[in-house]
Amino acid sequence: MNTSNLDGVLLVDKPRGITSHDVIAKLRHLLGIKKIGHVGTLDPMATGLLIILIGRTTKISQYLIDLSKGYKGTMKLGVSTDSHDMEGKILENHDVEGISLEGLKSLAGEFLGDQYQMPPMFSAKKVNGQKLYKLARKGKTIDREPQFIHISAFEIDDLRDDEVDFSVHCSKGTYVRTLVNDFGERLKCGAHLSRLCRTTIGDFSINDALTMEEISQTPIFELSKRLIPAYDVVPSQVIR
Repeated sequence: MNTSNLDGVLLVDKPRGITSHDVIAKLRHLLGIKKIGHVGTLDPMATGLLIILIGRTTKISQYLIDLSKGYKGTMKLGVSTDSHDMEGKILENHDVEGISLEGLKSLAGEFLGDQYQMPPMFSAKKVNGQKLYKLARKGKTIDREPQFIHISAFEIDDLRDDEVDFSVHCSKGTYVRTLVNDFGERLKCGAHLSRLCRTTIGDFSINDALTMEEISQTPIFELSKRLIPAYDVVPSQVIR
């Protein structure tokens, strides 16, 4: 099969330790096609669902960027970091004695609804043309505008000593690691994100995604059958 004819949406389960851009680069090499893009970036430490657009389908990205996201993750209590995740520099350590599962669930309910969130310095967001993480790596902090977000669900699933498993469903532009950091501040003990997996984007589910290993081992002809046609995702007039 001529790979230049590949066209559609491919759902990929991104592994930990690589960037979303790395996934695109690997797919270009595996599929022998340059016209590939993705919707919704994941941090290198995060795993889970990436929507990959192949061929003419790359033009529909603007219709997918506003989709809500679902995540499952783990936060570590008692330790706050400058990046709000496990890869950052430790800022403070606190005792977590006395924290209960019931108390965590009650506090999580206070984070639901419309709100403003301050983008973290360790992010790819641009302010005055500069990516914040590049400034952060130089030890600089600049003023940022809070961003409007919506948290539709925030569930505490389990508490194990100082580790908390949680699920969250939120609007685009939400930094889950900053949500965790803010949650830790409200607990007065600090917290950082230690694990994150994106499970849904709109109606798309990680259950339908392929791993990079599966993609590499699947013949192109068979892989083409896993592509979702653009007309099943957006109105047909968009792709004409």
